[in-house]
Amino acid sequence: MAEAERIIGTPDTPEAAGAEPEQSDENAKDTAERPRGRRRIAVLFGVAAFAYALDLISKMIVVAKLEHHPPIEVIGDWLKFEAIRNAGAAFGFGEAFTVIFTVIAAAVIVVIARLARKLYSLPWAIALGLLLGGALGNLTDRIFRSPGVFEGAVVDFIAPKHFAVFNLADSAIVCGGILIVLLSFKGLDPDGTVHKD
Repeated sequence: MAEAERIIGTPDTPEAAGAEPEQSDENAKDTAERPRGRRRIAVLFGVAAFAYALDLISKMIVVAKLEHHPPIEVIGDWLKFEAIRNAGAAFGFGEAFTVIFTVIAAAVIVVIARLARKLYSLPWAIALGLLLGGALGNLTDRIFRSPGVFEGAVVDFIAPKHFAVFNLADSAIVCGGILIVLLSFKGLDPDGTVHKD
């Protein structure tokens, strides 16, 4: 019967009809897990540039207009703009480890830049862009502000009541970090694939 089907052109296998051979389960799984769409490098660097520019401009205004002046009340005493110099990490922690925080920020930037080649997920591009922009903002302060290179104090100015004073770079880093945690819980990887544990 199989010989007759071969002769009259009604094969029972796709290969005999000239069709592509079926993929093995392993190959099909591999194809399904490959990232789809295009890389999101432009989004990553666009978000990073926007966050960095906002941080840089806000700090320039604060240094020019607010430093050595009384705080400005934005919402009564619940939220003020008050210029301070912070030698520590985000929100004023660890002032004795300025050089270490500088190295960590530089390492984060390198890791994100390397990860960009495999970035196909839009939410991950936004999250990493926020991290990159924030890290660059604070790293710029540490390199170029006094007391010296890699020991510079970061300009902070957002002062909520009963909370540490911070800046827009800190905000970008925290928002990017929260988004990364949420994406990880949802099982979305930077390459656009979704995994289930």
